[in-house]
Amino acid sequence: MRKLFFINILLLMLVWSCTPNSAPQEVEGNKVQMHYSDLLTLTDCEGYIYAEIANPWDSTSPLHRYILIDKEAEVPEKLPAGDIVRTPISNAVVYTSVHCSLINQLGAYDCIKGVCDLKYIKLDQLQKDVEAGKVRNLGEGTNPIIEDIIDMQADAILLSPFQNSGTYGKLGKIGIPIIECADYMETSALGRAEWMKFYGILTGKTYEADTTFTALEKRYNELKSLASQNERKGKQKVITDLKFGNTWYMPGGQSTVGRLLADAGAAYLFAERTESGSIPLAPEEVFDRAIDADVWVLKYNQATDKTYAEIEQEYANYANIKAFKQRNVYGCNTAVSAFYEETPFHPDLLLKDYIKILYPELLPDYKLRYYKKIEDEK
Repeated sequence: MRKLFFINILLLMLVWSCTPNSAPQEVEGNKVQMHYSDLLTLTDCEGYIYAEIANPWDSTSPLHRYILIDKEAEVPEKLPAGDIVRTPISNAVVYTSVHCSLINQLGAYDCIKGVCDLKYIKLDQLQKDVEAGKVRNLGEGTNPIIEDIIDMQADAILLSPFQNSGTYGKLGKIGIPIIECADYMETSALGRAEWMKFYGILTGKTYEADTTFTALEKRYNELKSLASQNERKGKQKVITDLKFGNTWYMPGGQSTVGRLLADAGAAYLFAERTESGSIPLAPEEVFDRAIDADVWVLKYNQATDKTYAEIEQEYANYANIKAFKQRNVYGCNTAVSAFYEETPFHPDLLLKDYIKILYPELLPDYKLRYYKKIEDEK
């Protein structure tokens, strides 16, 4: 086994050394239409698809470039800079529950052969396959079992990058393409969802990804239009979530959540903030505005549903918020809800929940999918 381990390393490093990583070159081809994404560019070239991911933390250089070449095709002689990935991938390591869920939905579940952070992945079949030894549990994403990744001869590693993540240490030296799934850094819900076109190409499910996105885009824009024509649009003042320790994280006005709330017709109380991510704020600063909130939507993870008494017990000042007093608080228990698995690539479903919460008369027959109204103890 040890001999095989080092042979695999040498073979993978040889493949990797042939991957073009030189300075950027001109790419000739037809641009794949991306209407919402700010970070992802796809170009259909002769013999390959060129994918470039902009760096959300540094606009002076791209985050990553990929040359996606069909496994059955020959590698073209002249290629631009980028890491070669033979598609469709069939022996992948996937770090996140959201990407496992999307790959499963696209009909490419069988390509998942290894996972990290298994406890966070809410796919019953995958949990069973790990237990049966069909899918490898590769440990924590921050410290994966490198030897097992090499031994399984993975053809791609899908993970979410973070600022200053660098070359990923040992993981970046074993010759396996690292697919940096930076979709979560998009500033619009449809922009993130549009990344499924990229994952469709990677998994050989281009048609499924394109048709899925087209359908959800249509539903999203129909819901947005419905909310925009509402006479009460902008009348409901909204805040989100609970404080964590001495910090209350609020979505920036240009974040996916901030823009989803705007599309739902909410008067989000931090909409003027230009941040595209979460804003760490002192609880006192949030309360200055939250005191007048008509609606409060929050997420939590626990075995039982929260109650008003429990929320007040956690922090007495919560009880002074208008939405709390008027019993207009909605909670999403992520322990039992597929919120994180579904909403990144199905923002239409979350938008529908927000509209129902804010203006229930617009969707009289719809039952909330993720949120439910917080109740008093019985």
